[in-house]
Amino acid sequence: MKPACRILAIETSCDETSAAVVENGTIVLSNVVSSQVQVHRQYGGVVPEIASRKHVESITWIIEEALRQAGIGRSELSAVAVTQGPGLVGSLIVGLVAAKTLAAALDVPLIGVHHIAGHIYANRLVEELKYPLVALVVSGGHTELVHVPEPGVFRIMGQTRDDAAGEAYDKVARALGLPYPGGPHIDRLAADADVPVQLPRSWLEADTYDFSFSGLKSAVLALINQAKMKGDVVNRPGVARGFQEAVIEVLVGKTLRAARETDARQVVLAGGVAANRGLRELLSRSCREAGLPLIVPPVEYCTDNAAMIAAAAWLKWERKQFSPLDIKAEPIMKLETW
Repeated sequence: MKPACRILAIETSCDETSAAVVENGTIVLSNVVSSQVQVHRQYGGVVPEIASRKHVESITWIIEEALRQAGIGRSELSAVAVTQGPGLVGSLIVGLVAAKTLAAALDVPLIGVHHIAGHIYANRLVEELKYPLVALVVSGGHTELVHVPEPGVFRIMGQTRDDAAGEAYDKVARALGLPYPGGPHIDRLAADADVPVQLPRSWLEADTYDFSFSGLKSAVLALINQAKMKGDVVNRPGVARGFQEAVIEVLVGKTLRAARETDARQVVLAGGVAANRGLRELLSRSCREAGLPLIVPPVEYCTDNAAMIAAAAWLKWERKQFSPLDIKAEPIMKLETW
């Protein structure tokens, strides 16, 4: 019987400081997340310099707390994993320095992980993955359709050409007078609407899997501005529902088409916007009608967290694909070559 592999993972790609201990790729012994949302809310978005400084302040006690909650000592760790990219370069460096130091001190392998690979493999913490599969990745800065023909192999079928879905949510939320981050607030407000305000769908070219939400965002802003100029009351719930439906119909439509084209055995949802109730409901219903198995991770594994980084790192652990101690932060990192 093989000894248990316990990976301590660190995630600091944006504004969450997180550390987790995961055993054999799927058993989460601890997953500690410190969010900076309250700090950045007053600025309406993440301020990179502040995010880096907060990571420096938090990283040591977050790692200690992850080990304490896991009930293990440092000597029981098999490897240290860390998000190498993509992300904010200053934030990534904080996590990398901590991970390199710990790996060197403990004389255990270091495993650099792609942030989006982590989001996709968060689903493996819930259920066994079946290949080939299609992953819809929807987070603050990413909107991508990824074909995964076999474990750890990624092919991007489509991606955003401008605003990612999460960015569009934040900008529309600001226009509606809602707090940052905008996604959860629009999701809740949309549920209060009896009828959606009709807004355009951006399908782009017939054969593309790419996304574009900038035009939709502009349509919402124009609608709000016109109402204000006329002295009309903006139907905020109706606008929120109309915007959300316009986003998720395109996301779900292209995901189902990609799954059919690739003969996918499974569809997985990943990223922070995966917590959106409207998206979850429509994707679940559409996959059920198409006879496609769907995995949707619980909310705590949708947003940035270190358990998902450990889940992806397990793939490299099994293949002994370890990283040298001189790896650098990669703010723009390709998923296909992770």
